[in-house]
Amino acid sequence: MKYTDTRDRQVSVSFKDAVMGGMNAQTGGLYVPCSFPALDAAFLKKTPTPSFHSIAYAMAQPYLDGEIPAVDLHEIIQDAYPFVPKIQPLDRTSAVLELFHGPTCAFKDFGARFMARVMAYFNRTEEQPLHILVATSGDTGSAVGSAFHHVPGIDVTILYPDGKISALQEKQLATFTDNVRALKVNGTFDDCQKLVKTAFTDGTLRTRFRLSSANSINIARLLPQAFYYMYAALTVRERYARGRTLSPPAIIMSVPSGNFGNLTSGVIARMMGAPITGFIAATNSNRTIPDWLATGTYDPRPSVETYANAMDVGAPSNYERIAHLYTLEDVRKLCASFWTDNAGIKKAITSCMTRTGYIFDPHGAIGWQAWYDLVHGALGTTSDGTAHDWQTPGVTPTIPDWAPALASNNAVGVILETAHPGKFPAVVSEAIGCEPPMPQALLDILRLPDRAIPMENDYAQFKSWLTDTFTR
Repeated sequence: MKYTDTRDRQVSVSFKDAVMGGMNAQTGGLYVPCSFPALDAAFLKKTPTPSFHSIAYAMAQPYLDGEIPAVDLHEIIQDAYPFVPKIQPLDRTSAVLELFHGPTCAFKDFGARFMARVMAYFNRTEEQPLHILVATSGDTGSAVGSAFHHVPGIDVTILYPDGKISALQEKQLATFTDNVRALKVNGTFDDCQKLVKTAFTDGTLRTRFRLSSANSINIARLLPQAFYYMYAALTVRERYARGRTLSPPAIIMSVPSGNFGNLTSGVIARMMGAPITGFIAATNSNRTIPDWLATGTYDPRPSVETYANAMDVGAPSNYERIAHLYTLEDVRKLCASFWTDNAGIKKAITSCMTRTGYIFDPHGAIGWQAWYDLVHGALGTTSDGTAHDWQTPGVTPTIPDWAPALASNNAVGVILETAHPGKFPAVVSEAIGCEPPMPQALLDILRLPDRAIPMENDYAQFKSWLTDTFTR
């Protein structure tokens, strides 16, 4: 399999080069596979549904063919995933895809752990260390730090916006030792991301260090996230088709979205044969993509701070991949979009708890509210049938191709719960009136000392720190 570039389709590189480089230093573009091979039809129709590990191997193999032998790929997948995604039904038309059962209690574990093992495999014969730079608005950094902690030959530098993530998320980032370091940047996530991207296009820096990324700009983060979409779609199709007299239900994935790597992974799974009919891009007040779908104009802007901080992204990197794969009209046919503000996030947590007993974190709550509103007739319209004002919270006034399935009650929504609610105790407890349960893995983190290093939003200072730290 060869990989091309979102900014230059003439580019053709190997999986190893795409992963270890992170992004194309010459163009600033992001790597994408030249094709998306569909899984064998017999595999997709197996009953019962294949295991998560079997699905992961079947999906990964064509992308790594000729670069990682089958026996090594099996070992990578088994080692990466001592946990699996879980599907919890909410009601007859919706289910929750729980992605927080990994070591850092967030969906980023699925991508980060696979990527870390692949990079370690490729790096095993190198003499010079590999330096991973990653910007995070919440959960990415802790997942990457955990995945690479103590991996020989690889150093990790995590940049996060100081004061703009939850206290527990910061604790997860700021307590790493050994080969993982955290910088708390006086700025926003977009500032952190810009520092990382600037480093990747800095020719002087790249001559001194082997640099790569662990954000969703790295294709090794996106591909493994497609595994759980395939697993969920096949499982939900099997469960919800039982006893139905109508055709199999349309499966709609409601995806909390910030940098749009997660939704892009879902698109990859669909192109590989996952029975996914469509998607809902569910965002917070950083509504760059919903505005694009509503107006046709892509207008990145500075991010704003919200309760769903992992989605506080005003200039989503993976817009490039989406625009590379689809036209605007194609995206409108495939995706509905929704956004809400902080008041809406808190209301969604309360409403879901009251109606179903399920406790969402702030990100998953946006996905649930988007699906709930769509099921109850809010497909881009107000109660009198007029188009919803896209500048106010709600569903963007565009009509995807799967709207008839929704109208005929032949659709099932799968809401991605991307983090454990215990990671956001202040917001969740205020919404439901009590503290959410706290996993032991998070309780253990609270006892560790902080080691984060303050950093101004200044590239010269960042570059100087990198040079001084890794040339001693």
